[in-house]
Parts: sequence; C-alpha cells; structure tokens
Amino acid sequence: MDIPTGKDLKGANLEGANLKKFNFQEANLEGANLIKVNLEEANLERANLKKAGLLAANLKKANLRNVNFRGAYLVESHLENANLEGANLELADLRRANLNGTDLRGANINGADLREANLEKANFQEANLEGANLIEVNLEEANLEGANLKKASLLAANLKKTNLRKANFEGAYLISAHLENANLEGANFEGACFIEANHNGADLRGANLQEANFGGANLVNADLQEANLKRASFKEANLARTNLIRAKHLLLNQISKAKTLYETKLDEKLLISLRGKYPALLEEPDYDD
Repeated sequence: MDIPTGKDLKGANLEGANLKKFNFQEANLEGANLIKVNLEEANLERANLKKAGLLAANLKKANLRNVNFRGAYLVESHLENANLEGANLELADLRRANLNGTDLRGANINGADLREANLEKANFQEANLEGANLIEVNLEEANLEGANLKKASLLAANLKKTNLRKANFEGAYLISAHLENANLEGANFEGACFIEANHNGADLRGANLQEANFGGANLVNADLQEANLKRASFKEANLARTNLIRAKHLLLNQISKAKTLYETKLDEKLLISLRGKYPALLEEPDYDD
C-alpha cells in the first residue's frame, strides 16, 4: 500500500501496526509512535523519523536510504539486511538492536548509542561513528573501511575478522576489544587505548599507532610492519611472534617494557640491543601465549 509521497504523519500513533511493504517515501513521521510496528520490506526512503519511537520495531529488509532517524528510539529493533545508506542516525538509541548484514555506507551515526547491538557483517564503509557508544557490540566480519570512529567507545567489542582499513580511530577506547585476524592496515589509531585488547593475527601494517596504549594487550602473530609506533606503550604486552620489521619510531625503551619478545621479528639494530640488555625477553616464556 502507498502513502501519498510526503504525507504528514507527525506524532501519529501506529503502535503494533502491520505495515509490511508499505510505501512511506518522504513521509513525515517525526515523533511518531512506531513501537513494535511491522515495516518489513517497507519503503521509507528520505522519510523523516526524527525522535520517533521504534522500540522492537521490525524493519528487516526495509529501504531506509537517507532517512532521518536523528534522536530516534530504536532499542531492540530489527534492521537485518535493511538499506540505511546515507541515513542520519545521529544521537539515535540503538541499544541491543540487530543490524546483521545492514548497509550503512556513508551513514551519520555520530554520538549514537549502539551498546550490545549486533552489527555482524554490516557495511559501515565511510560512515561517521564519531563519539558513538559501541560497548560490547558484535562487529565480527563487518566492513568499516574508511569509517570515522574518532573517540568512539568500543570496550569489549567483537571486531574479529573486521575490515578496518584506513578507518579513523583517533582517541578511541578499545579496552579488552577482540581484534583477532582483523584488517587494520593503514588505519589511524593515534592516542587509542588498547589495554588488554586481543590483536592475535591482526594486520596493522602501515597503521598510525602514535601514542597508542597496548598495555597488557595480546599482539601474538600480529603484523605491524611499517606502522608508526612513536611513543606507543607496550607495557606487559605479549609481542611473541609479532612482526615489527621496519616499524617507525620504535625505541628500545618501548619494547623493553613488553611481557615477552619471543620470536618477535625486529630490525637488526634493535635485536642486537635487546640481546645485550634484555636477553630474557627473547627467551621462550614459561606461560601459554
């Protein structure tokens, strides 16, 4: 069913309505009550849903391109495989929402709350997530290439096998985050906090890690070739089998604070210094990697 293009439904009460495949293109639904509404496969392209209530709403496979969701309440909503390309989700509440496989390319998600949301395999390419709350989110195998996550909070987030190439994580908080086998090539992590994070097998080649904090982090088998490590902290970090060949601005007093450098790949000059001053760091540790 089609609603006239641009229809004004501001503040409308549509709670629990079955609107599957409805056409709300360019409709004004600002502040509307859409709690538990069924909008599966609906067309809401360029609609205005500013501050709308969409608690537990079903928006699976919906066309939400360029929709304005600024400040909308989307807690526990279902957005699986929906198209949110270019959508405005600034300050939206998406806690525990399901966005598995959702297209969010170029979306504005500045300051949004996505705590515990399922973002597995979602596409955030070139999206703006600056200051977003991503605590305990599932971003496994998601695409965040070129995305902006400056000062975002990703405490205990799952970023396994995620594509983070050339993304901006300046000043982001990734404490206890899971980055196993993630692609962080060329990304900007200046001043980021990776305390107790797991980077096992991660690709950090050419990444900007200036002043990043890897305290207690696991970097086993990670590749940091040609990464910028100026003033980065590796206190108690596990650098076993980490590749640090041609790493930039890496000094002896930085890696000497590591928990272990067993089988770590290092430039010859640093290796010679370590053998002379900290030989125990190069020995096989007596604990599991």
